Amino acid sequence: MELAAVASTCMPCPRLAASTHAAASAGHRGHPPVGSSSLTAAGVAAIRSKSTSSRSRSAGQRNARRSAGAARAAMAPTEYAEGERDAPEWAGETKFSGMVNALIGFKPLYDLMKIGARQVLMSTAEKSGVPWRKIVEELRQAPELLAEKEALENKDIVYPAYYVQPFHAYDQGNLCWQAAYEVEAATLSMCRRAIPWADSAEEAARILRVGWLDAIQAHRAAHAGGAPVQSVLDVGCSAGVSTRWLATYFPEADITGLDASAYFLAVASHRAKQQQQDPSVQLQGGNPGKPIHWVHALGEDTHMPAASFDLVSFAFVFHECPPDAIRGLLAEAKRLLKPGATVAITDNSPKSKVIQNLPAPVAALMKSTEPHSDAYYLCSLEGIMRDLGFSHVTTVLSDPRHRTVTGTA
Repeated sequence: MELAAVASTCMPCPRLAASTHAAASAGHRGHPPVGSSSLTAAGVAAIRSKSTSSRSRSAGQRNARRSAGAARAAMAPTEYAEGERDAPEWAGETKFSGMVNALIGFKPLYDLMKIGARQVLMSTAEKSGVPWRKIVEELRQAPELLAEKEALENKDIVYPAYYVQPFHAYDQGNLCWQAAYEVEAATLSMCRRAIPWADSAEEAARILRVGWLDAIQAHRAAHAGGAPVQSVLDVGCSAGVSTRWLATYFPEADITGLDASAYFLAVASHRAKQQQQDPSVQLQGGNPGKPIHWVHALGEDTHMPAASFDLVSFAFVFHECPPDAIRGLLAEAKRLLKPGATVAITDNSPKSKVIQNLPAPVAALMKSTEPHSDAYYLCSLEGIMRDLGFSHVTTVLSDPRHRTVTGTA
């Protein structure tokens, strides 16, 4: 779920495996910013030359890339940088991590840290141009949300233990209205922090999302045999932000957004209906101009037909999950994908120099809202994918904080 990456942080499993990104031979250099000269030569050119038809490069893709390029300022890095470690020092069994975990383990202090994390999140968002309170209040005043939730909710779901514990400073995790009200603002704030050189939060979101989507398209250009993307499943779609981006980028595909929180799905459906009634409504991800199918289900047990999707995407989901849940989610994705189809994960990068260099107080605040932080940063996501039978597993640093990992079913 996308609120996930706001506090950017998943208990211990094997150290992160070496990446299979093409730059690995040169020390796994970071992925350059979208639209930079090196990406244009190495990535975008491949996407354009291997498109199945000119129609597959939609106006949405072209406009997104032009907008992203326009925001590039002189301060933008020439290459997204990786740190010197495989994972942050504050994750795992290091002294630094032990100190942070000890702080979190003292409940009175932990409760204060949760409050502090929320206050910092909201205040920094507002200062960076994200209208947090305005967005939240608008949703609070939307009487349709309760009916949307009732219409979408699958009351037969039995939630796994990891999903019902407190996280993101919400006692009910994603199973509450407060989380649903705040997730759009939190997601936009996350983009602003990840792309600090952008002219606005909206421009930061475009740069971050195009980096993710281009990594998916580059993988398909190299490994999908020219097959078009006709069906997409966005697992952990939250309030639909990532789903709209996928729908805009792949305009000819049927798009399904799936989430375990009916609260989040209520917001997603509400926003979709707003755009249907008034196409001028501006939302993150644009206006796909077509319906999106919303499903309330567990990502590891979707009850959907096997071999039914060309792309299964997880945007900022896995750092909220313990390793066994990650494995379960990927196993279900493998079942759902057509032979030769693509799985894509975008989330916090353990090798990000920015994340590795976070000061102790910031790391402590992050970990106070992310119970599976250590496990996520230390597990071998690529190793799990290979164990499940995915091939061509590839990792790129798609922005300074986040990686996009792709594989072929």
